[in-house]
Amino acid sequence: MDALLEPIIRSPMFPEYFEELQAAYLKECEKRRRFYEEITEDHKAEFINGEVITQSPAQVRHINASDNLLALLKIYVQKHQLGRVFHEKALVCFPRNDYEPDIVFFGSAKAAGLIPSQLRLPIPDFIVEILSPSTEKMDRGGKREDYARHGVREYWLVDPGLETVERCILSVDHYEPSPPQREGVVASQVIPGFQVPIRAIFDSSENLRVIATILT
Repeated sequence: MDALLEPIIRSPMFPEYFEELQAAYLKECEKRRRFYEEITEDHKAEFINGEVITQSPAQVRHINASDNLLALLKIYVQKHQLGRVFHEKALVCFPRNDYEPDIVFFGSAKAAGLIPSQLRLPIPDFIVEILSPSTEKMDRGGKREDYARHGVREYWLVDPGLETVERCILSVDHYEPSPPQREGVVASQVIPGFQVPIRAIFDSSENLRVIATILT
């Protein structure tokens, strides 16, 4: 039994707590239903813990890191026919929350089930979040826990300010601690054979050089 639940279940107030929790859950489900009805391709928003979170504009260094890594991943995955890579406005749906990560990867098995008109996507195999001052707390906190609990096998946290990559590999239901890397090569365990110099994520000239290498 979860340690958080045990004192609630053992409490004489358990029936009252249960009714309150049930009412709160049903209210949240209704808000999520409205979110699905109102969301369109023009929106960039997430549904997290019962609230609709709209995304603010990103800094240039954030955009550059995201575009550079997306190019590397997309070209590599397409060349080797490993699945599908999507960017930003791909809405991925977890049991409670809906996120729009910066980059997501679906292996061949999940990618085969996607259809062109699909707006809500399943849980990815690999997620990248580009950190910013407004999102870092959530990316390292609630999102990290949710991703791990629901089977995202690999999670990269890219810091465009410090120019580092933190690679998180799933172990049962949590991510093993991994120090941020600033130099050298970063390699994926989920995307077979994908490894790139960290500089290629933050330096456009290095990015082009590595892309040329992938294409040869």
